[in-house]
Amino acid sequence: MTVTIAEELLLLAYSDQEGKPVISGIPLDAALAGALLAELAVNERLELSKKKVTVRDATPLGETELDAALARMAEDGKERRPAWWVQKLQSGKLRNRLLNGLAERGVLSEQQRKVLGMFPASRWPEADPSVELEVRERVSSALAGGEPEPRTAVLIALLHAAKLDRKAFPEASKARIKEISEGTWAADAVAQTIAAINGAMIAAISAAVSVSTTAGASGG
Repeated sequence: MTVTIAEELLLLAYSDQEGKPVISGIPLDAALAGALLAELAVNERLELSKKKVTVRDATPLGETELDAALARMAEDGKERRPAWWVQKLQSGKLRNRLLNGLAERGVLSEQQRKVLGMFPASRWPEADPSVELEVRERVSSALAGGEPEPRTAVLIALLHAAKLDRKAFPEASKARIKEISEGTWAADAVAQTIAAINGAMIAAISAAVSVSTTAGASGG
């Protein structure tokens, strides 16, 4: 089964049995948006630098979320920083669409519940562990010293930026995670993509936290 980098990240971010995220929504949603940009770059649809996103090829890849993001960027036609696009693309709606897509393919199952007996909510426990297992094996091999292919390297960098790396792979070497996440080992295009996504994630998370803090203070 083919899954996107964003879907791979989501599987690692949700507990298998309880079906709940193991990190907060702000870094998770930023990482999912960053994953869309990164996968489009890995597939040579975008060129990323710290200062701008350039659409190189607007041809669809045949995956709904990636194609929608690519079309939106191509239509916009303006020079934007990666952080700007991460902020525009990130949302709980993106996460829910990805979760529903995985459930429709039988990777996750959706369990409806009510919080405080009133408010509807969903949990997403794993239904088919083979998909996440393949992702874990690929990431673990890279973290153990194997040469990571670009999409695996990007996934590790996203996990690190979202502070999900130690939760998903607690036995992994911090030094190895940092080495891959910094992208110094990689070819120029991949290293540039990783650096741009890291910067965009930091900026987007900081902005979201600032907005949340301000809203909280206003509400108080």
